Amino acid sequence: MKKWYAVIGDPISHSLSPFMHDYWFQQHGIDASYIPLHVEPADLQHAIESMKLLGISGFNITLPHKQAVIPLLDQLDETAQHMNAVNTVSVKDRSFKGFNTDGDGFVRSLLSYPVDKEKALLIVGAGGAARGIAFALERAGFTDISITNRTFRRAQELALETGSKALVMADAEAQLSDFGTVIQTTSVGLTEEALPISLTHLGSGSVVADIIYNPLETPFLKQAEAKGCLVLNGVGMFVNQGAIAFEKWTGIRPDTEEMIKLITEKLGGNHVNK
Repeated sequence: MKKWYAVIGDPISHSLSPFMHDYWFQQHGIDASYIPLHVEPADLQHAIESMKLLGISGFNITLPHKQAVIPLLDQLDETAQHMNAVNTVSVKDRSFKGFNTDGDGFVRSLLSYPVDKEKALLIVGAGGAARGIAFALERAGFTDISITNRTFRRAQELALETGSKALVMADAEAQLSDFGTVIQTTSVGLTEEALPISLTHLGSGSVVADIIYNPLETPFLKQAEAKGCLVLNGVGMFVNQGAIAFEKWTGIRPDTEEMIKLITEKLGGNHVNK
């Protein structure tokens, strides 16, 4: 019997998850389809009930449902509980278990670069993405993590939860050359030519990452590259978080390097990451 999987969100038409997962299903000879479902917030409960009734085999969740879906699930893994957000659901005997693969997906992508886990690392932003990445970095053995945010209180709260340090934005900007890795987790640069933090004092040779993958090169990454830094866009995070979900559903670990190249080409670019 053909299996079916989905991604739910509002909006959802822009999602590249169907392309990615359908490619992997075909590549591994799995009789399954992956479809995008546009679900508005008011319809979320009905959508979850309907998917359970119709026998879905697994699904992903994107904005704005990552937190709202939690009360509608049967179980959460430890990471999803810590983050209070879910982006992947596995199904066993019609029981829905929520996971969050975003942070681990980012760390898998980051570790493809020559990063030193003992060097100082700065996270810019203190929202849901920053939260997942901070927890995942800690689990991966990074020992010196700082967090900065325009609203300092939010940076303090996240730093307290994750055992990191909080920096006011002005101090982070002044000390930027001290960080071996800088990770941009906000939406700044998604639709406008703006920077979430001044890069005036950024040192050459640092690894600079942006979780945004469309556009492939944000103003943040362009400036960092001009300063001689190794830059990493969000395609790797997107692909690796999807690969972790795929592995939970099928037991198969797909080829992420090939998919990073395919997604990059699909977005109209060459392989931006060095």
